[in-house]
Amino acid sequence: MSLNLQFLGATETVTGSRFLVTNGAEKVLVDAGLFQGIRDIRKKNADPFPISPSELSAVLLTHAHLDHCGYLPVLVKNGFAGPVFITKYGAKLASVVLYDSAHIHEEDAKFDGVEALYGTKDVEKTIDLFKIIDFRKEFKVTEKISATYFPSGHILGSAFLKVNSDGKDIVFTSDMGRENHPLLCPPDAPPKTPIAALVTESTYGDRIHENDLELFAEELNAGIKRGGSILIPAFAIDRTEVILMALRDLLDKKKIPQIPIYVDSPMAIAALNLYREAISEGAVEIRDGVTEQWRGQDPFNAGGLVQALKVEQSKLLPVEDESSIIISASGMATGGRVVHHLKDMLGDEKNTVLLVGFQALGSRGRMLEDGLKRIRIFGDWINVKAHISKIESFSVHADRDELVKWFRKSGPVEQVFIVHGEIESQMALRDLLLKEFNWSAAIPKTLDRYSI
Repeated sequence: MSLNLQFLGATETVTGSRFLVTNGAEKVLVDAGLFQGIRDIRKKNADPFPISPSELSAVLLTHAHLDHCGYLPVLVKNGFAGPVFITKYGAKLASVVLYDSAHIHEEDAKFDGVEALYGTKDVEKTIDLFKIIDFRKEFKVTEKISATYFPSGHILGSAFLKVNSDGKDIVFTSDMGRENHPLLCPPDAPPKTPIAALVTESTYGDRIHENDLELFAEELNAGIKRGGSILIPAFAIDRTEVILMALRDLLDKKKIPQIPIYVDSPMAIAALNLYREAISEGAVEIRDGVTEQWRGQDPFNAGGLVQALKVEQSKLLPVEDESSIIISASGMATGGRVVHHLKDMLGDEKNTVLLVGFQALGSRGRMLEDGLKRIRIFGDWINVKAHISKIESFSVHADRDELVKWFRKSGPVEQVFIVHGEIESQMALRDLLLKEFNWSAAIPKTLDRYSI
């Protein structure tokens, strides 16, 4: 068998998406993500890549989240010069994400006195390799390998991917979205034709999302009643957009009072502008009717929205004499401006921290979710007195039932591989797939290789 699939990341962890499809001398990498989370996982980013990057024929990027695209400049820095295939808005968002990531690596390297993992010059070279691909149109990747992107409804520009070689299809769900996204179209159905291998995420493979805006409104109103401010750590891309849409809906329905709302993340602000652009032009992945609904309006601003682009603006938040809502990255509170806000706000019982997404093991967000009463920020121990709440209805990952519903639409599947999940989630999804479909699914370990 000449067609092989090797797992180089997103195994035994949620992050670091990297899958190598090989047919003879042709080697195509599906996603090139950074490892994130606890230090031992992040250290993997400095490990040598299993093959020389110059041997890679091409890279297929499914979307712009850092754990799917953030390792790409490392490959370029170390000799990769082939094409990087990606959708239009995937490329635009990836450019924002990669420049932000390079800046962080450069600043961290100065502080630690070491060489940066990569820098802005590496990102410039990386973006030059981008090849824009339309959704739902098969394209040639190499002589023996072709691929097709399909909208996945996860974030703007995101896709699940069908890779074909030797007449066999490998389907990568990547991060699968949901049907109820307020702006993006639902995920396309999987191929009805036979699937030789299905590689599926399992971030929420052991649970279902609640879907209750009322709980969000209750937490906001309770926080405002306490007289403090409300901090929402949110991923800069898509989660910020979804939160702002929910806030606008609650404000329009007068379910929460009008108070200042701040978006404090340069990356989030850049992403907001790209979402506005996609909505305005009616991009293919925008849900039907959204462009007409918001023509001439800003869907993210019900009045009172302030975009804190500059550091000087960020330092003025939160405003002490009035309640406000601050949405700031990163979503797991591992870095960025939100960490400064946590340091300022956690010690005051009037304040609220709302966690609205997956919190990886080792992240500050996970520590808060788990109820730790003291956490370390910038070398100082902070007593956690603020009210901490978790609301998962804003997740843009499909949950257990949504994944199963999507799988039911597929053609016959020969092999299943479960990635992108903590082990409990992976095992729960594996057991469910056996029960529902009689699919015997593997949970690969790093560097495991399979014939397709």
